[in-house]
Amino acid sequence: MFESGDLRKGVKLEINGEPYVIAQFEFVKPGKGQALYKCKLKNMITGAQFDRTFRSGEKFKPADLEEIDMEYLYFDGDSYCFMNTSNYEQDMLTADQVGDAIAFLKENTVCSVLLFEGRPIELTLPNFVQLRITTAEQWAKGDTASGDTKPVTLETGHVLQVPPFVNEGELIKIDTRTGQYVERVKG
Repeated sequence: MFESGDLRKGVKLEINGEPYVIAQFEFVKPGKGQALYKCKLKNMITGAQFDRTFRSGEKFKPADLEEIDMEYLYFDGDSYCFMNTSNYEQDMLTADQVGDAIAFLKENTVCSVLLFEGRPIELTLPNFVQLRITTAEQWAKGDTASGDTKPVTLETGHVLQVPPFVNEGELIKIDTRTGQYVERVKG
C-alpha cells in the first residue's frame, strides 16, 4: 500500500478499480492543518485527466501492472494479434490500444505490452525499427527547390520525410519515439 507521503510524479496507483499515473505533483503545507498533496491524475486506459487533492495519512492501492514482451503476428481487419513470447498465448489488441505505434508496426516485431489485471492497456515499440521504403520520388542532384527532405512511403503505409539521397527499396532505421529517420541500413 502507498501512503500519501509516497506520492510522486510517475507513481501508478489504482483508484475505483482503474489504473492512474500521477502526471503532476505538488506538496502544499498550509500554515494551519494537515499537509495536502495536489495531483493531476491520468487514467491509463482512457487517457482522461483530472485534479485531485489528498490529505496526509491517506492510503492507496498500487496498480496491478505487469510489463511483458509480445510479438506482433498479424492484423485481421479489426484487431491486432500479439503473442506472449514466454508462454505463446495470443491476445488481440484494438487500434486504440495500439495507438500511434501502427505507423511503425510490422509483423514479427517484439513490443513491450503493459497489462492491467491481465488485460493489455498500452503498447511500446522498440526505440528503433528497420522498415523498407516502398515508394520514393527520384532525386535530381542539385535540386534544392524542394528542400532537404522528401516524402517516402514505408512498408507499413506510413509516409515519412527522409534525406533526398534515400531511394526506393532501401531499408532505413527509424526512431519510434520521435517518428524520424535515423540512417540507412547497410546490407
